[in-house]
Amino acid sequence: MAFTDFKSIEQVQETFNIRYAEEDYIKSDDITPSKTFLEEYHFSRKNMDIFSSEASRCENVIYPIIRDVYKHHVEIYSLWSHKSLSYDKVLTGIPDYIITSKSSLGKTILGSPIVVVVEAKQNNFTEGWGQCLAELLASQKLNENTKMPVYGVVTDGETWHFGKLIEDLFIKNESIFAINNLKEIFGSLNYIIRESTSYIR
Repeated sequence: MAFTDFKSIEQVQETFNIRYAEEDYIKSDDITPSKTFLEEYHFSRKNMDIFSSEASRCENVIYPIIRDVYKHHVEIYSLWSHKSLSYDKVLTGIPDYIITSKSSLGKTILGSPIVVVVEAKQNNFTEGWGQCLAELLASQKLNENTKMPVYGVVTDGETWHFGKLIEDLFIKNESIFAINNLKEIFGSLNYIIRESTSYIR
């Protein structure tokens, strides 16, 4: 079995006895996209159909946004693209993107996962969240600290959904953020990374 075999939040809940709640816990930080990012993003959006395929969404929208926010935290975190994550034979697979603590062994070793990002394939957020919650559960078990929140993002590039797992409770953020408000997306991503700092240091 793999992360992608989980097709909904409910399936993960029933398999691992996870409780569910919704609330607006995101407090968007005051952070502005870099000039370099904005120039590249607006160039791509003007000249290319950046939402035409899953690969295009990842390459031109999702990853550049995550990377630009990550630059603010490069001293204590690592960013991974399509890196294998495995706890056991059930909770295993390759998340699209992971942000982890920096390993003392260097950039080739995965640290403690704090944020996982899943692209909603074919705009299917139901399956995207099933996969993401399974990845959050694997991250929690690898961290060996159920009180440390792990955060998930499911996005098709145009809309961004947020959730977090703490102990046996998954909390989905009620508000959804749209690509036409880049500052809000950047602020929300920065918030969840910053919130993890007290657990990492």
